[in-house]
Amino acid sequence: MLGGISIWQLLIVLGIIILIFGTKKLRNVGTDLGGAIKGFKKAVHEEDKDDEKKDAEPSHAKVAHEEPGNTYDVQAEKERAARNEERK
Repeated sequence: MLGGISIWQLLIVLGIIILIFGTKKLRNVGTDLGGAIKGFKKAVHEEDKDDEKKDAEPSHAKVAHEEPGNTYDVQAEKERAARNEERK
């Protein structure tokens, strides 16, 4: 019997709680508690989705090698300098 607590003792405690707080306040507490549990479950579910997305992506870093359009060609510069010297 639940460790020595009978059903009658539980009903008496429940009756006292209802007298102290009232049914409206207990209903509000129940609604708030239910909303908090739903919010917690939603947050856990969203976190699981985020973890799945992270697991789907490769773990190594994506590195892109892009060369700028204005590269400096040393050999072409030497040839241009040689042509300019020939013209003089």
